Amino acid sequence: MADYICRVLRDGALEGEQAQALTIKDSIASPFGLHVFDYVLSRLSSFILAGKSQSRGLVLVAFSRSPAFYLELFGNIGIDDKLVRILDCYSDPLGWKQGIMEGGIIGHRSLVSAAVTVHRDVRDLDKLLTGIIELGKGLVGQGKDRFSVAVDSVSEMLRHGSLSSVAGLINGLRSHVQVSCTFWLLRSDLHDARANAVLEYCSSIVASLEASAPIRNGQNANYKTVSLLQQNNRKGKFHVRAKRRNGRVKLMSEEFQVKKSGITFMPVSSEDELAIRTLTPKVQFNLQLSEKEQIDRSKVILPFEHREKNKAEQIYDGRQTLVESKNEMTSTTEKSLVKEDSSNGQILYVRDSDDELPDSDEDPDDDLDI
Repeated sequence: MADYICRVLRDGALEGEQAQALTIKDSIASPFGLHVFDYVLSRLSSFILAGKSQSRGLVLVAFSRSPAFYLELFGNIGIDDKLVRILDCYSDPLGWKQGIMEGGIIGHRSLVSAAVTVHRDVRDLDKLLTGIIELGKGLVGQGKDRFSVAVDSVSEMLRHGSLSSVAGLINGLRSHVQVSCTFWLLRSDLHDARANAVLEYCSSIVASLEASAPIRNGQNANYKTVSLLQQNNRKGKFHVRAKRRNGRVKLMSEEFQVKKSGITFMPVSSEDELAIRTLTPKVQFNLQLSEKEQIDRSKVILPFEHREKNKAEQIYDGRQTLVESKNEMTSTTEKSLVKEDSSNGQILYVRDSDDELPDSDEDPDDDLDI
């Protein structure tokens, strides 16, 4: 399922369509969201390097980790600063270090790289959006080429901005014509249900991590407990909910395991599949028909159906059919010809249809009990 996500982000968006958006959700019970983020980031960067992606460049917004970490990650893949731009919101997010340096109180050694741009006011999300778009255009130009955007922590953005402004930034990225895809990490247990629901609504794909042995009720979720979980249980479930272009929702699940070399994904074990099947409610009757039951059912003649041998099936609607009317008229004509030479005269009248108005001497309400 992780490979499916990477392929969707690689293919990007169609003309006139919003960019693909991925939310990676983790919690204190399964704090491996950064591992999944690094996996998706590495795969998408490899696609861009090989020229197999719709996007021609990548803009990374670093909130939770130093840009030096990502430069080393990109260096291991073989990506240089021609394909990647890093917007540094980690080193000096509020501009305090710059103010101290300008006052001469303390010196500051910053990372010098053509791929890194320091952003010193994360509270102004409109300015942040403009900075992301400008870095992307600097990579791919002003034409039709597109770029991808990755944010390593939306939770850090929500610390400095309102929910509506963060949602506006995400929608602004998705609706930009040069953005191919975007993805971010969300610490779901740090926010209320409304914030999680809004960010999931802004996404086309939601990937959530579930611990294999979650913290039980009444057990303190402190750092010692989390450390114990990370040491003894670095496995879990990886659930994906993807919205397709036809409006349908695709649900997928697989297992993950975190190792020293990184995170790996594997299919759900047979034991878990058996457990899922046992959750299906059992009924005391069979809802399906056997072949014999279907044949017997087709032989039943319903009250409104007329079936005769060598004749087409007819459904009775209370009126005479055209064939029956013609047969009746023919028989009436033959009878009149036979009695033409008779001394006694006879008048035969057949009403053409029930829609014809009755004669003047007929009471239209004679069948009513008034």
